[in-house]
Amino acid sequence: MLFNSWVFPVFFLIVFALYVRLRHRPQNLLLLMASYVFYGWWDWRFLSLLAISTVVDYHCAQRLQSTEDPRRRKLFLYLSLCVNLGFLGFFKYFNFFCGSAESLLLQLGMQPDMPTLQIILPVGISFYTFQTMAYTIDVYRRKEVATKDFLSFAVYVSFFPQLVAGPIERSTALLPQIQSKRRITLSQLHRGSQLVLIGYFKKVFIADGVAPLVNQCFDDPASKSGAYLLIGVYLFAIQIYGDFSGYTDIARGISRMLGIELCLNFKQPYLSRNITEFWRRWHISLSSWLRDYLYIPLGGNRRGALMTYRNLFMTMLLGGLWHGAGWTFVIWGALHGSYLAIHKLMTRARRGEVATVPRSLRGWLKWTAGVFVTFHLVCFAWIFFRAPDLSSALLYVNGIGTLTTDGVSMLAQVLVFYGFFVLLVDFPAWFRDAELPFRDSWRPWLRGVVYAVMVILISFVGDSGAQPFIYFQF
Repeated sequence: MLFNSWVFPVFFLIVFALYVRLRHRPQNLLLLMASYVFYGWWDWRFLSLLAISTVVDYHCAQRLQSTEDPRRRKLFLYLSLCVNLGFLGFFKYFNFFCGSAESLLLQLGMQPDMPTLQIILPVGISFYTFQTMAYTIDVYRRKEVATKDFLSFAVYVSFFPQLVAGPIERSTALLPQIQSKRRITLSQLHRGSQLVLIGYFKKVFIADGVAPLVNQCFDDPASKSGAYLLIGVYLFAIQIYGDFSGYTDIARGISRMLGIELCLNFKQPYLSRNITEFWRRWHISLSSWLRDYLYIPLGGNRRGALMTYRNLFMTMLLGGLWHGAGWTFVIWGALHGSYLAIHKLMTRARRGEVATVPRSLRGWLKWTAGVFVTFHLVCFAWIFFRAPDLSSALLYVNGIGTLTTDGVSMLAQVLVFYGFFVLLVDFPAWFRDAELPFRDSWRPWLRGVVYAVMVILISFVGDSGAQPFIYFQF
């Protein structure tokens, strides 16, 4: 079920109307049923994967909690990891690894007959798999106490606002809210509805508005000029940010309206002055997951500079592969791993630097230069993220290198138009270090005008039909 479809508002209104009339445990039962309806709307068969992950991780965590035997504890941890990674590996990577192995064997002069299957990727499998794995690992590390409340745990795994595209919630933050009684306040309804509105504005008006032009650029880069392709990359940067952060805002908004707080997942990432700051502001829940469950177990920064650079590179390489089964995602991850390692090398002497709003002309110039460089490094990597395959990505990069300028006038106007709205949404919030661009001090008539304009703009683009969220494919 798409947030931006006509079905979802009806679905949510029904759920909300029942939810506010129920006590705590019936509320959780309703959330579980609603979550399974929400997820099963795409393909009911994949509900079995969600149910199996829930049952396996619940019981593995119970065994981890009840035994002190190191070997038994490792056995149940590995069982949980094998089930979750097994599902993820089969549905997401089976054909990728088979195809890669076949290509390698062909280059060696062999004639392999590798198996291929028509595998449908379950929506959101990467997100809920990482979420349940984090719970089991935390119980194993004694950082979390395994819950005996199966219903609450099942809701934690399947909570519909963030089920298919995050944020990836930790059990220490989300599970206690599910287990506790909830009281919905007017402030939560107000703030939640603001988040929903800004999320729809980012997704429907901004992301879906530029999507057709982005598709034109990446579907046929050979026929476009270098400048046209360059602007196309900028537009994709706008599209993926509006699409993914818009989803997160909607998820956090509807969750807040249900009395449950989800973690912040985006914090004006394109205003980052370096690549490290970018990853503290982009997909924050994944960044922290990779840090805690990959980077630190690999050794983090505890074994010297060279090992730190290696660990950064390996973490982002695996992070790229998490996004998709393709060499383009591997290269995207490798680029970001290299960026982070180089930035770490360049800034070892400036540890503890805190990102703040500049207070002087020199500070603003330095910040602007950092944002410019960081944004273009990110955009270069976006080419590989968006391109359908490696050859298309290389063709795109080569096309930009021609530096021709044919037919860019209209596209440049679109870039300025939508870029203005991104800054209009992000810059006020960044400047005030706030969650939203709206101010509490605004008069009611001004707030009403702003809301009305946003709704009109959403309706203007939304007439073309609901477009799937980009991150649903991951």
